[in-house]
Amino acid sequence: MFEIAAIFLVVTALLAYVNHRFIGLPTTIGVMVSSLVLSLFLLGLDALGFLHGLHAYEVSLLRSIDFSDVLMQGMLSLLLFAGALHVDLSELRDYRWQIGGLAVLGTLLSTAVVGLAMWAVLPWLGWPLPLIYCLLFGALISPTDPIAVMGIMKSAGAPRCLELVIAGESLFNDGVGVVIFSLLLGMAASGDVPTWQHAAELLAHEAGGGLLLGWVVGYATFRMLRSIDQYQVEVLITLASVMGGYALANRLHVSGPLAMVVAGLIIGNQGRSLAMSDTTRHHIDLFWELLDEILNAVLFVLIGMEVVVIRFAQDLFAAAVATILITLAARWLSVGVPVRLLRQAFRLPKGAGSMLTWGGLRGGISVALALSLPAGAARESLLALTYCVVVWSILGQGLTISHLARRMVRAQD
Repeated sequence: MFEIAAIFLVVTALLAYVNHRFIGLPTTIGVMVSSLVLSLFLLGLDALGFLHGLHAYEVSLLRSIDFSDVLMQGMLSLLLFAGALHVDLSELRDYRWQIGGLAVLGTLLSTAVVGLAMWAVLPWLGWPLPLIYCLLFGALISPTDPIAVMGIMKSAGAPRCLELVIAGESLFNDGVGVVIFSLLLGMAASGDVPTWQHAAELLAHEAGGGLLLGWVVGYATFRMLRSIDQYQVEVLITLASVMGGYALANRLHVSGPLAMVVAGLIIGNQGRSLAMSDTTRHHIDLFWELLDEILNAVLFVLIGMEVVVIRFAQDLFAAAVATILITLAARWLSVGVPVRLLRQAFRLPKGAGSMLTWGGLRGGISVALALSLPAGAARESLLALTYCVVVWSILGQGLTISHLARRMVRAQD
């Protein structure tokens, strides 16, 4: 395991250097593009009969790690905590109903729209899938990834309120999407359709339990940080609270992602203002910022390299294009339309609906959830479609969102 981790860290560092030195894209997008191009290059050489051993080694290396387990049980807790740590709760509170509505109702609506549309459209393209698997795809593709787009929006000078809503929605819809996915996966495994009451109870247990556990972990960590003043120990306490809290959430069968978001908000706000000295605050911010950057770079390199282990069918192109259009339409219906129709209630600038729609990038969590599906033809089809949507959103939307942000800023002037 140590050797595998060392290899991926070395590859990530080299690709980050190449991107910074020669390409100049945002780090997460740049390393993913580099790893994707490198993997396709090795795939092409292998098809021509060159460097077969190197391509085979990359495939065996990727198959030796469980991408879903690495992200869902390792990286996700750290990434969500780090993201929540730097969100101003006083600002977030001003938009709590808007963020909550988009994260919960928007994710539910997006799941239903994507699932039903795919169930209706894909048979016409030769990709028929059972309704439950189409809904599972809707659940795994609806959570958005704020990592790449946030830096772009800041550099473009997008309004602070829009940054806040995108970050808050993305932090919470990850947890909501995982809960919906788990519920649907249980239905697929058992073959039974739960009653609305049973589904509501499961949702309340996972989501409500996750929020409560996050508050307990966050408050306990806050009390510990407040009782001492030694930054080395305090950094260690925050790291332990994330790892231990996420492991406990899995044991209790509550939402670990939601728990880490709540814990991060408490420590990043109440803990930052009342329990940390200036020295501690500096080192904790620096530690989690570096860890966040490193893990995101590794994650996007893994996404780029996963192309070599995904089976792509010959008739994938039409199905992939249809799926991308469906996911964009679902994002527009579940987020863009409500923001535009209820503009006064959302209190966002003109053009915010388009920014929220186009800025809804999909990332590693979608690939990880797709990889966790039970083996079979449906899994292979959904995995290929998921990968196409993720790559499109990061490259197509991620590389053009800055132009949309600047145009929106100019319209405000």
